[in-house]
Amino acid sequence: MWEQILPGLRIKLFMTVVLGIVYPLAITGISQIVFPKKANGSLIKIGDKVIGSEIIGQNFTKPEYLHARPSATGTNPYDAANSSGSNLGPTNQKLIDRVKASVEQFRKDNPEYQGPIPADLVTTSASGLDPHISPDSARAQALRVAKARGISVDQVNQLISQYTEQPDLGFLGEPRVNVLKLNLALDGQAPQR
Repeated sequence: MWEQILPGLRIKLFMTVVLGIVYPLAITGISQIVFPKKANGSLIKIGDKVIGSEIIGQNFTKPEYLHARPSATGTNPYDAANSSGSNLGPTNQKLIDRVKASVEQFRKDNPEYQGPIPADLVTTSASGLDPHISPDSARAQALRVAKARGISVDQVNQLISQYTEQPDLGFLGEPRVNVLKLNLALDGQAPQR
């Protein structure tokens, strides 16, 4: 009987050590050497103070800041512990009500904007934590931000253009604007690289 059990136990112990200890430590070590900023959360710092991450959105509500897309993380917007999509279908009344509420909030915050509201300003991302909006979404908020800051819309639009990131490898994804980085630029504070 032990002749049959021992090989299985040896394999289990070996695989536990290799996959549970050696592999994770090797990957952690390699990532710390090859791309340490990304391995440590892509944190954005001003001086020694961490103020956010490039990869997790934040909830901006003041008129002088660009607002991110709605968060699907429940009552605590952009709570990484509750990351997930809403999983609501297009005919689900909860989704319809949430989108209507987002449209009303956008119109309330941006009463002078008359164009179509970009979809990403009223819909959540798959993770509920997306730090990016489309350049169109940023421009839709430019007038409000400019008025609140006492600067020209052209200045805001120049920063939007400057902080627009192109698709990865030139074809993966869409042009996007990192809301936190752009809001820091509006504050006149460039994040550390």
